[in-house]
Amino acid sequence: MDAPAPPRLSVIIPAYNEETRLGATLDKLAAYFARVDYAVEVLVIDDGSVDSTAQVAREHAAAPLNLQVLSYGANRGKGFAVRHGMLHAAGQIRLFYDADGSTPIDQVEKFWPHFAKGLVAICLGSRAVPGADIVQRQPWHRRLMGRVFNGLVRLLTVSGFHDTQCGFKAFRAGAVDLIFRRQQLTGFGFDVELLYIAQLYGLLAVEVPVQWIDSPSSRVSALRDSTRMFLEVLKIRWLSLKGAYKPS
Repeated sequence: MDAPAPPRLSVIIPAYNEETRLGATLDKLAAYFARVDYAVEVLVIDDGSVDSTAQVAREHAAAPLNLQVLSYGANRGKGFAVRHGMLHAAGQIRLFYDADGSTPIDQVEKFWPHFAKGLVAICLGSRAVPGADIVQRQPWHRRLMGRVFNGLVRLLTVSGFHDTQCGFKAFRAGAVDLIFRRQQLTGFGFDVELLYIAQLYGLLAVEVPVQWIDSPSSRVSALRDSTRMFLEVLKIRWLSLKGAYKPS
């Protein structure tokens, strides 16, 4: 008996104590995917939540989301959660998507023409390239943090990208296996690490302008998290020198 065809799209949502935001995001995904003509699966990765995140997710398990909740007990970090979901997903294209839904899910339609060309392995939603639609901007201190961080990223790791931190990135299944099995970081710097590994292996990544609506309840701290992200960028260089990203 032939195995069922994989879904066209997997949506991976890392979630840590997201009971207040996740339900509305999943409702919007359900409304959108009820109108598309391709198969979808949604994986909510419960990253050690101590609230009702997993229960909220399970209440949305019916079609069209074909939703699974994956839990592993402890809080391991966003990077760990995204990697766990990516490696357990089955989709031909796998999108990681922030639980606050700051980028409307219909923006994924902008990725399909790029993937259709065959050469593109990764599409990055970007808030910083021409055509991006910023409906509600981040506070000035977070914008400043982003600019400084992007400058460090270009200097120390990967160049050519204007926005590495938007939580709206899609990968071909083949790229997922190559990149995420080599991923080492579990904190906020993991986005940069993924692009660094992709560049090491000659995978083509393109920035695609998307709509963005900032979530005022973001937990990102300008001082604490910017320091951690800077240290993680340095760690990428150190791991690379140690050979952590070479073929196993």
